[in-house]
Amino acid sequence: MPEILPEESSSSSSTTAIATAATGDLKLNLFGKYDVGKLLGCGAFAKVYHARDIRTRQSVAIKTVNKAKILKGGFTEHVKREIAIMRRLRHPHIVRLHEVLATKTKIYYVMEFAKGGELFTKVTKGRFSEDLSRRYFQQLISAVDYCHSRGVYHRDLKLENLLLDENWDLKVTDFGLSAVSDQIRPDGLLHTLCGTPAYVAPEILEKKGYNGAKIDIWSCGIILFVLNAGYLPFTDSNLMAMYRKIYKGEFRCPKWTSHGLKMLLTRLLDTNPETRISIEQIRNDPWFKKGYKEVKLCIDEEFELKNSGSELLNAFHIISLSSGVNLSGLLKSLGGKDTVDVERFVSAESAESIKQRIEEVAKAEGMRVTGKNGAAVRVEGKNGKFVLVMQINRLTEQVVIVEVKRKEIGAGPDRDIWKQKFKPQLSEFFL
Repeated sequence: MPEILPEESSSSSSTTAIATAATGDLKLNLFGKYDVGKLLGCGAFAKVYHARDIRTRQSVAIKTVNKAKILKGGFTEHVKREIAIMRRLRHPHIVRLHEVLATKTKIYYVMEFAKGGELFTKVTKGRFSEDLSRRYFQQLISAVDYCHSRGVYHRDLKLENLLLDENWDLKVTDFGLSAVSDQIRPDGLLHTLCGTPAYVAPEILEKKGYNGAKIDIWSCGIILFVLNAGYLPFTDSNLMAMYRKIYKGEFRCPKWTSHGLKMLLTRLLDTNPETRISIEQIRNDPWFKKGYKEVKLCIDEEFELKNSGSELLNAFHIISLSSGVNLSGLLKSLGGKDTVDVERFVSAESAESIKQRIEEVAKAEGMRVTGKNGAAVRVEGKNGKFVLVMQINRLTEQVVIVEVKRKEIGAGPDRDIWKQKFKPQLSEFFL
């Protein structure tokens, strides 16, 4: 049964939820934007649900991630990297990330919905024809080539991470173990051990570093073999025995495999990464080229999520809003030893409207607006005993999150001025 914590189901005005114990499905209205329903799958840190955009009725998949588990398990960087990677990828054969939302305890990835489900499920019902295997392999290589051209290495390509849309076209998903060029060490290699045992490349087993592009190509070879054969090329009930087979490259193609396909598989599953076939060579392979149509890419619609009120609040900032995590930089110059009070609100008003209102109140109270930086406003009382900083970040296209940090020192005339003067004038803006 999905974890629905009290503050999500009761105190959040943007999210209401009902969990159905019998099926694990979740009936939830998320930020007034999505009706969330059937559970599609789950893992150690996330659950994926089918949902519909309330406005367009378009189907989407929503991946829910528990922030407490991420922080406790030390996986914050993984989440940051996955979202950063998915933001930069816009390809017909890669699952698209539409937006990232959050409550106090969860992060929600709103993604393209792949109606056809996992490619793995289809293969378990029987091997594919050579032509169909070629079609999916061509789509896979197009997506992987696109990723590599943008410095992204998936590192966990397998049938379970390949989905099908309503047209039965392939969609690559799950970039949780992906790496980017920035992670490459001075030796030119990646060193993090990762991947699924049956798909892992032999050079990873050596623990000496590896080329991210070459291990993705190896995994593509495993996938192509399974599509054609209906079973894995390297398998054994004993994991170490299977690893020995992988390291030695001991596999045999089924008798129905054509000569052209057999030659390509031999080059894909070359245990030497230096001589293993490259993406460019795959594109020029006679078997691969048959019926191949180059994917036409639209102008990239990549959206950069920066720390600005005019842009979307990204998941890294959302994570930092968890209780107990330090929010640095917003109130650095506040003096004194008094506690800084923090309040947060959600609003459908624009950042400009909210800033204008707080400036009007400050002027009426004879206070100084000493700093305006993007979506931040700083206000100081005449005697220096009241300081307020308001930061506004966009949460969705329609909603902003407003964070107010203030310090009120002593018991003078400025005490409680936030609650008495500012908050009443801003309350109409808050949802």
